[in-house]
Amino acid sequence: MYEVVNVPHDAAEAPEQIGSKYKFWFRTPDRSRWLFKQGRPGTGEDWAEKVACEVCALLGIPHARYELARWRDRDGVVSKSIVPVGGRLVLGNELLVRLRRDYDPERSRRTRQHTLRLVLAVVGLEGVNPPSLPRSESEIRNSADVFVGYLMLDALIGNTDRHHENWALVVNPNRIVELAPTFDHASSLGRNESDERRQARLETRDRRQDVRRYSERALSALYRTPSDSKPMGTFEAFREGGQLRPSAALVWLNQLAKTDRVDYERILEQVPRTPKRITEPAARFALEMLTINRERLLELRSELEG
Repeated sequence: MYEVVNVPHDAAEAPEQIGSKYKFWFRTPDRSRWLFKQGRPGTGEDWAEKVACEVCALLGIPHARYELARWRDRDGVVSKSIVPVGGRLVLGNELLVRLRRDYDPERSRRTRQHTLRLVLAVVGLEGVNPPSLPRSESEIRNSADVFVGYLMLDALIGNTDRHHENWALVVNPNRIVELAPTFDHASSLGRNESDERRQARLETRDRRQDVRRYSERALSALYRTPSDSKPMGTFEAFREGGQLRPSAALVWLNQLAKTDRVDYERILEQVPRTPKRITEPAARFALEMLTINRERLLELRSELEG
């Protein structure tokens, strides 16, 4: 089972201003800075964040570290700061508003100017270095290539929350700029569904209501063009990114091909089975999503190779 970190009652150091959940910064005995983020009761946000973190590790995708946690009577996760001492995190909306004067940095949802091409152009700028990769991948040449990996992750886990405050650059104290590791994946893996609905989708023979159809409906927060009425699906966003950067997409897909259902099952088995963490139907549903989405993604390899 994954460890559940007990955060000291008096640990809170500084509140975090971004997002809607209760959260605060605190320091561990070695003086490293961590964020506690409460999972809203009954939402599964905490286990989804932890599972997504472990999936990133499996695939070699640069990511923020998350551990299950408890503070007082509140369940949540803790995450080690991805910003070095003296550095700064620059969120996507802050970057995009500098490039486009008409960009609305306050509206995180349904921002039509938040297009994939614009985001890839920003993270692919000269001087933006890729984050450190756990494996040496010769075809991953820059930050835009790494971001394609983030898009594959979103398609795999059904992450619907890649809005402009959920990607960023890190400015180090020495002024070196890097793409931030991927972070904030709580809106994934069907964590918000009730067990009753999960069970129904797992058991139905109606293809319009099954887990595959549910997975196919996952929407990204990225648009193809500013004139589109709705954002791309998570699968569609990765396909678009793959068409723009096929070599990078194939590297990430080859990493995905090295995994199988058993790998994801092992990850989910280590989440404590309690109503406050993850239930058996929730784990089965998440496993089915991962299995289906992996198959769908790997079908793209022949398209990108051609």
